[in-house]
Amino acid sequence: MLARHSTALLIAALAVVPALPAGTAQAGVRQPAVVSQKPVANTPHVLDGIVNAIALVGGTVVVGGDFSAVSDAGSNVRLPRQNLFAYDLRTGRVLRDFTPEVSGPVYALAPGDDATVYVGGSFDFPASALALVSLADGSAVTSFDAPAYGGGVSALVRQGDRLYVGGDFAMIGGTPRTALARLDAATGAVDPTFAVEPGNPRGATVKVYAMAATGDRLAIDGSFTTVDGLRRPQVALIDLVRGRVADWHTEVYAPSCMSVFPWYVRGLDFSPDGSFFVVVTTGGPAPGTGKLCDSAARFETYAKGNDVRPTWVNLTGGDSLYSVAVTGAAVYVGGHQRWLDNPKGSDSAGPGAVQRPGIGAIHPATGKALAWNPTRTRGIGVKAFLTTKSGLLVGSDTTKLGHEYHARIGMFPLP
Repeated sequence: MLARHSTALLIAALAVVPALPAGTAQAGVRQPAVVSQKPVANTPHVLDGIVNAIALVGGTVVVGGDFSAVSDAGSNVRLPRQNLFAYDLRTGRVLRDFTPEVSGPVYALAPGDDATVYVGGSFDFPASALALVSLADGSAVTSFDAPAYGGGVSALVRQGDRLYVGGDFAMIGGTPRTALARLDAATGAVDPTFAVEPGNPRGATVKVYAMAATGDRLAIDGSFTTVDGLRRPQVALIDLVRGRVADWHTEVYAPSCMSVFPWYVRGLDFSPDGSFFVVVTTGGPAPGTGKLCDSAARFETYAKGNDVRPTWVNLTGGDSLYSVAVTGAAVYVGGHQRWLDNPKGSDSAGPGAVQRPGIGAIHPATGKALAWNPTRTRGIGVKAFLTTKSGLLVGSDTTKLGHEYHARIGMFPLP
């Protein structure tokens, strides 16, 4: 079922990638090497709940999720924080004046201008599901007005003066939009020229779960099986120059996994040059079926047609992957997996499986697990990665990362 690509074919594919507009890409951050297995010592701790999203605004890390308190590294002082907090990337110290009251879980963050951050989730204060918040004091920026109704916001991508919003909403900013919208990044006004509509859900509602962008492509995944009436089971690419669905269609996520997962795609991320992206899934073990349940899979961005196949697939053997970050040196994956390189495993270690509890790294070209194996207490899983010029930030629901205490947020530095 899976395509076999030689090195020559991969080089040829990369050669035809079109030039991307400068300064607009939101693909993964290029890193020259695999990050260290030892986390930095100064990240703060999230004392309960789960971290769902991380953003970097200048030198400030913003963290969102479902939690009520944090503390500085090495401190016993409990700092109340309702689902959102920020800290200094260099020192690790929690910002004392940033104390927003967010009434429900935060699922998505994106950097704004002038020390602000876009916040999306399932809340009704400081706005309905989407707000722009000042890092100075946690107040809502009232000039941005784009409340979402009929559902929440699960994904945000900022690209220049545009903000892409994904979720399971039915209306945003007073305009009907199903699960996907493009807004003016300054005002929140809905772009009337962009009305791409996911539809025909697997499950009860249409939802865009995750998004990523490079210069002229937006990748989305979720519970949909069509986009603008065209068949796109769970994954689609949007041509941002034309504002319509790209000529890129794969059927590999059409088969069903376990019935408790009517849709099973989760995280995705572009490579730093935008030439490929990687999708991770849940779904349950399915050895020998060719299904992409509990897998990471690489796809070429500028492949075309109705039968696009993954360049490679790495199967966990029955454990979910929720997040992925592509840096050039590695494809980092996180979930509650026990193994990678496990195509014949069925909730077990099959031939060739390697242990990678909770977090791992895959070679971008070969699709095989790298030696990097810091380990993480598995729990529910990694729900957030963020790559920076200095390392890899990891957000989850557990307290051990790299054999050390780092409660729900930690960072692996570049060597």
